[in-house]
Amino acid sequence: MNSLNTDYNQIYPDRRPRIMAVDDDEINTAVICALLGEEYDIIPANSGREAFRKLREQLPDLILLDMHMPEMSGHDVIRVLKQHHVYADIPVVFLTADDNTEAEVQGLSEGAEDFIRKPLCKDVAMARINMQLRLNHLQNNLKQEVARQTQIAEKRLESFERMSVQMVTALANTIDAVDSYTNGHSVRVAKYTIMLAERMGYTGDRLTCCQFAALLHDIGKIGVPAEIINKTSKLTDEEYAIIKTHPAIGGNILAGVTEIPDISTGARYHHERYDGKGYPDGLSGEDIPEIARIIGVADAYDAMTSKRSYRGILSQERVREEIERGKGTQHDPYISDIMINLIDEDTEYKMHE
Repeated sequence: MNSLNTDYNQIYPDRRPRIMAVDDDEINTAVICALLGEEYDIIPANSGREAFRKLREQLPDLILLDMHMPEMSGHDVIRVLKQHHVYADIPVVFLTADDNTEAEVQGLSEGAEDFIRKPLCKDVAMARINMQLRLNHLQNNLKQEVARQTQIAEKRLESFERMSVQMVTALANTIDAVDSYTNGHSVRVAKYTIMLAERMGYTGDRLTCCQFAALLHDIGKIGVPAEIINKTSKLTDEEYAIIKTHPAIGGNILAGVTEIPDISTGARYHHERYDGKGYPDGLSGEDIPEIARIIGVADAYDAMTSKRSYRGILSQERVREEIERGKGTQHDPYISDIMINLIDEDTEYKMHE
């Protein structure tokens, strides 16, 4: 018995284990107190209702529960216990004088941990009680450790996600730095893309994928000579043809990034037009992937609300008119309407470079 006491000191360093004994026969609860009172603090209850009254005052570490009681049987009591979030994890051991396999199966299915036969044998009862106390202690420790490790994993995941966004943003800023007139363009396009996507019901990982795709939509510009990108005068046909290669270049660069769905799609197709007159593949309507249609609207909006070598930021009214004019020709009309709604809500015209 010394080993049991040692275990108790580890599990319950400041007290003895508390056992609630629920039996409608007062003699039986008195016997339990006499047999087990030296090892445990016994909380007697002579009905299910009394048990719940005492549970509100003090939670036991284990409940010994008579199966056959008037008003509330042991089966009634355990069903209520298991449905209550405060009591559900308290181990329950049924007390029964029956030699009935079906009753035991029913009790186990209801959540009982074990059975003890009446009349009680002290050594058997203590062995079964001690086993359940240890198991419950181990389970609680396991739950706490799982919760702790889950919290650690979630923090690491959040840190990794932040780092991923920071790295992709840094790469996007590096790309934008090639063009002296589009500094911060990709970050703004990502911001507008998220605003549009949220209005379209995107959440969680799907929204994050949109953000990454928008941040890297212009990555293909690294394949275009800087002197063409930064040219302030009108481009020649040959130069414009080179500029038009950047979506395909970007799509090819990102094609190997398989862990982020559609990241290459946004790069390749963001210059397609709803009427089929875009590039590089001349897709039209809903054949253009949705993420590219979203980025296309966000990209056009930022182009109009940012400074260029040949003009300043366009007025909000002019931008709205251009988005309206492009519905069904340059852009998806549904996504265009969402952008128009965002423009109308931006009464102080804060959405610009």
